[in-house]
Amino acid sequence: MKPFSNRWSHLPDYIVDITKEIWEERGIETLERYYASDIPVRSPMGASRGNKAVIAATMATLHEFPDRQLLAEDVIFSDDAKHGFLSSHRLISTATHAADGAFGPATGKRFAVRVIADCAARDDTIYDEWLVRDYGGMVRQLGGDPQTYARMLIEREGGPEKAARPLSSADEVPPVYFGRGNVNAWGQRYADDLGRIMAADFAHIHRRYDRAAIGEYAGACHALGREAITAFWLGLRSAFPSAKFAIHHQIGMDGGMLSPRAALRWSLDGTHDGWGAFGRPTGARVHVMGMSHAEYGPFGPDGVGLRREFALYDEVAIWKQILLHTGAL
Repeated sequence: MKPFSNRWSHLPDYIVDITKEIWEERGIETLERYYASDIPVRSPMGASRGNKAVIAATMATLHEFPDRQLLAEDVIFSDDAKHGFLSSHRLISTATHAADGAFGPATGKRFAVRVIADCAARDDTIYDEWLVRDYGGMVRQLGGDPQTYARMLIEREGGPEKAARPLSSADEVPPVYFGRGNVNAWGQRYADDLGRIMAADFAHIHRRYDRAAIGEYAGACHALGREAITAFWLGLRSAFPSAKFAIHHQIGMDGGMLSPRAALRWSLDGTHDGWGAFGRPTGARVHVMGMSHAEYGPFGPDGVGLRREFALYDEVAIWKQILLHTGAL
């Protein structure tokens, strides 16, 4: 791979540094250079194209949350000569709700939630992006709940007929990056772990997860141990039991003074046809955009165990899809 400019020694430095420069040092204009002019950006709430939309959204967020910090936890990445780099950047976002904005009148409350961003980069430029923020965790920490907030968004956007639709498999912006990650044993192990869980083999968690495993999940949920981790995944899967599970990108990685680890981008696409984390089944067509990281260690039934897992999806986007279907506003 062609290296980054002399300012950065490798991809993690580049990703962490430009994130800090944009958000904390207010270098918003640098998005004209760091992001391609026609970049597609997808989140569970929808898709956009072009760096102008990214700049506008960044300014609006910093107005509402002026002390926002983005604290890097890890950058799991792959690279190849054809597609460039793909970085899966996990970070903790902290801020104070100091001004009126998308989350309503200023509350003065603080939040701390996780974000995972997959960015395709080449020649010092990010040219494709997938992003999941834990909006459910934000809303809860600001004093609300995801279902009520989704209902408010629909009303504010003009009602069910005019409201912006969350991302669906039918209208996703075509990618510019076509890589699928890398061939690595840790990425394959995590793909197998999550695939078995999504196939309703929840006993797999007891077979392959460390007894003291910690999960950091959507809704700012902290899960300690196999039983709590099982409850999280069961709550999601039981809400959409017939939905199709798919893995879209897979990275495994060793080194960097960290545990062996993996990053997956995945989806559930189907119907809200079961009792689970989203209440009474409604028959709503729902697309769940998910992103996960996992770290492995030496304690497990076969000498290896998943010891930390980070899995995000957007509860607000899911509730919005359900409410737009039911009209229960």
